[in-house]
Amino acid sequence: MTDAKFEDGREAPLNLGALDSDDLQVISSLTQDCVFPITEMKFARAQRRFALLINRFRWEDAGQGRHAPERVQSVLAFDLVLNVATNGIDRSDKETVLSLLSITFEPGEDGAGDILLTLAGDGAIRLQVEAIEATLKDVTRPYVAPSKSIPHHDD
Repeated sequence: MTDAKFEDGREAPLNLGALDSDDLQVISSLTQDCVFPITEMKFARAQRRFALLINRFRWEDAGQGRHAPERVQSVLAFDLVLNVATNGIDRSDKETVLSLLSITFEPGEDGAGDILLTLAGDGAIRLQVEAIEATLKDVTRPYVAPSKSIPHHDD
């Protein structure tokens, strides 16, 4: 008999792709309230790839009634990226931790457009893309959320 693996569980790690705005909305929902150090944000211009290593709240976790709220480290990547711009972020402060609120797509011509990552505190990341091509992949086992609570927003 072998030990059970994370992948064998009913709640398998996420590995999703997005090729249109509807797909991107699903990824946005699953990454809402994720946090990441500013140092875990990379743009590989030659590969036209922008990626984040995020600590994602497991909104899809059906076991929240059985255990404390969980997070998992995930890679959120966007391909076909032509340019990246930020607003309201001090990229020189390497201690900054960012929190993602939403991901939206602003269409341009022929499938191109801008993907907007809206951050808490009025920050934003704008990706100019040829087309939507995004992936979200869990890369660690879930762990108890340090806050031990579900994220919420004051209205």
